[in-house]
Amino acid sequence: MATGANAAERFPVLSDGQMSPEQKAVADAIRSGPRGSLGGPFNAWLRSPQLADRAQKVGEYIRFHSSIPARLNEFAILISARHWNAGYEWYAHYPLALKAGLKPQVAADLARGRRPAGMAADETAVYDFCTELRRDRRVSDRTFAAAKAALGEQGVVDLVAVSGYYDLVSMTLNVAEVATPRDGALPLPDLK
Repeated sequence: MATGANAAERFPVLSDGQMSPEQKAVADAIRSGPRGSLGGPFNAWLRSPQLADRAQKVGEYIRFHSSIPARLNEFAILISARHWNAGYEWYAHYPLALKAGLKPQVAADLARGRRPAGMAADETAVYDFCTELRRDRRVSDRTFAAAKAALGEQGVVDLVAVSGYYDLVSMTLNVAEVATPRDGALPLPDLK
């Protein structure tokens, strides 16, 4: 992962004075919303203000209003972070997943690239759905049925959305080389 200096070389942090009126309007909307800051992918996304505005609105729904319970939603986000080896995304969502009730051992196994032991049935449904969707680019009838039983139809659609949105976030973070703070949180080992 890049250092802070490398991240700044790719997409220097924009001050309000450097932003176009369109960028400033999007930045203000993000800062005044539930996130409260321009961390993560938002500094990079501001280079395309219309994309930033649309993506942050989708992300607000997925993160704060999804039909998926927070524990499972955060687990799906961690699965995206692990898939993309996105250290910053892991750093940002690992504590949220634990706060929402994900067992630390489930997260630790996932971080090491292992199928987590001790998952609850609904966690197994989410894990199987998210990993099969990425691996096979579709899900089997059995995997779909398990996800539908655990989450309902809206939940299945929201699970596809959380996977796709956080893939976009993770790709952006990796391209921008957003540095991962080192504060003692469970790090995401590089499995390349």
